[in-house]
Amino acid sequence: MSVTVAQAETTDASAKRIEELGRIILAYSEITERLQVSHDQLNKTVQRLRGELSEKNRLLERKNRLAALGEMAAGMAHEIRNPLGGIQLYASLLSKDVEPMPASLELVKKISTGVKRLESIVSQVLQFSRDIVITPAPCDLAEIVWASIELAEHGRPTGGIKVEVTGPRPMNVTVDPQLIGQCVLNLAINALDAMNGSGGTLFVSYGAPPDGSDAKQFHLTLRDTGPGIEPKVLDRIFNPFFTTKDTGTGLGLSIVHRIVEAHDGTIIAANCEAGGAKFEIRI
Repeated sequence: MSVTVAQAETTDASAKRIEELGRIILAYSEITERLQVSHDQLNKTVQRLRGELSEKNRLLERKNRLAALGEMAAGMAHEIRNPLGGIQLYASLLSKDVEPMPASLELVKKISTGVKRLESIVSQVLQFSRDIVITPAPCDLAEIVWASIELAEHGRPTGGIKVEVTGPRPMNVTVDPQLIGQCVLNLAINALDAMNGSGGTLFVSYGAPPDGSDAKQFHLTLRDTGPGIEPKVLDRIFNPFFTTKDTGTGLGLSIVHRIVEAHDGTIIAANCEAGGAKFEIRI
């Protein structure tokens, strides 16, 4: 009888030990699973932070490059302006001397027109090189966007080109309305020019920043269905004097870039997978 009781006690003790071991193994498995989940989340966070750091470094490098180009351009503009004033003065005096000679007078007028064109470019360069001072005020982003799109379309042939705008109305933000309107106008004109002759659609969208965005107020995107941007020039399109157009000074996108930066924002240019170019402003 005592042997049977001892065996039973031994069996119960073994069962308890096995049960306790099972609980330990189960707890260990749960801890291991939680650690694996935490590890995966940390890996994702590290990868995201690395991507953000890489993007910030690229933007900082571009900002420094633009600052250096702006300083150089300002110096050149000042050096060019003085000789231009002298050329314009001599052309004015010469025009009086050759007034009886129509052919010569026409040549002098062409010289004067060329000088005025150069003076205009110099003025734009100097304007670009100055610090942009913003005057933030409460305003409706929807009104800014719609007004800028209407200006971009004004006087242009609308055949074959459509514009679709999506976003909340109203959308209250605090920015410099004139400068942000200038950004939208410039980007819209570029998009419409890119689609001129072939037709297409300009998609304009704006709204609150999505989760995980570094923007505080809004995202604003302009996307067209034109030919897009050549990949080899993507890193240069915000550089002063860089342009793919036959006319223009190449300062438009540079000024847009500086306006966005003055608002502590970022602007990103890219090509869409389906074709066309996309500019995204994050403020």
